[in-house]
Amino acid sequence: MKNVIEVEKLVREFKVHGEARGSFRLIKKLFSQGGERKRVVDEVSFTIQKGEFIGYIGPNGAGKSTTIKMLSGVLVPTSGSVRVMGLEPHKQRKEHAQHIGVVFGQRTQLWWDLPLKDSFYLLGKIYNIPEQRYKENLDLFCDILDLGSFLHTPVRQLSLGQRMRGDIAASLIHDPQVLFLDEPTIGLDLLAKERIQDFLQTINREKKITILLTTHNLDDIEKLCRRVIFIDHGKVLFDGSSLEMIRAFGDKKYVVVESNGWSPERWKGPVPDKIEPNELWFGVEDDAEIAPMIRRLSDLLPIHNLTVREPKIEDIMKELYKRTHAGGVQSTKLVENVV
Repeated sequence: MKNVIEVEKLVREFKVHGEARGSFRLIKKLFSQGGERKRVVDEVSFTIQKGEFIGYIGPNGAGKSTTIKMLSGVLVPTSGSVRVMGLEPHKQRKEHAQHIGVVFGQRTQLWWDLPLKDSFYLLGKIYNIPEQRYKENLDLFCDILDLGSFLHTPVRQLSLGQRMRGDIAASLIHDPQVLFLDEPTIGLDLLAKERIQDFLQTINREKKITILLTTHNLDDIEKLCRRVIFIDHGKVLFDGSSLEMIRAFGDKKYVVVESNGWSPERWKGPVPDKIEPNELWFGVEDDAEIAPMIRRLSDLLPIHNLTVREPKIEDIMKELYKRTHAGGVQSTKLVENVV
């Protein structure tokens, strides 16, 4: 299968100035030759094949959005190479724009004072989309994303969920082969989030669009992405399937007990790993421990419901953070652990 995205030793640095003092401090900052260089993306390398749906995850400040901006041609790399559909994004921006769609959750590409449909119409003209293909795409997006009820509403009057659905449709109106999504479900309610997730699954499956998704919403990763690239402090710490991540860093299963008879003051049993409203989570590292744990808990608690659950990606991310920052663990070791 052909590589659609190829990233090799990609680096992006920014100049960071100290605090200027005295009069004209803004002008001093602007023309200062001093300052330190901060490396935000640090020799990142990966390849993505056609039709893959990749989760690009990590904590705030990890370098996710900066990577997306270099892949989309908004930022110029400090060093290293990046190719999307065989093109260098920052050098061949016009040709590159024909092949990609981009959605930044905090910004919009729609015209604020125009009805949503007019934004689509203008984008159709900008990309020179044939009329029949434009109509087919718009009908498809209206159907799956349920845009019909607010197509004629000015963008400024749309809810966050409606605007985000409009932005995603706008990014796909010209049939791009690659879609970059930077926090597309941030701040959305459950219903809006599910509608967008279903839509993304559909276009990835039916149109074979390659999608790179950055998100803090772990539900997005679990529902949409078979492969995960985990980045922190500008370095790739993990690149593999969700199952590989679970095997490498999610070595616990959980016996989850629903009970209202637990009191921390009187409790004589094993210490819960996690306590949620009416739920106690007890970690077990070996399947052979599950049955004895259940018997012991049954003797100690009035149990309303009991389940055995695999670790969630949220728990695995916490373990990744822990291992990364404990004792200066290097990213290469984390990746090698699962090869």
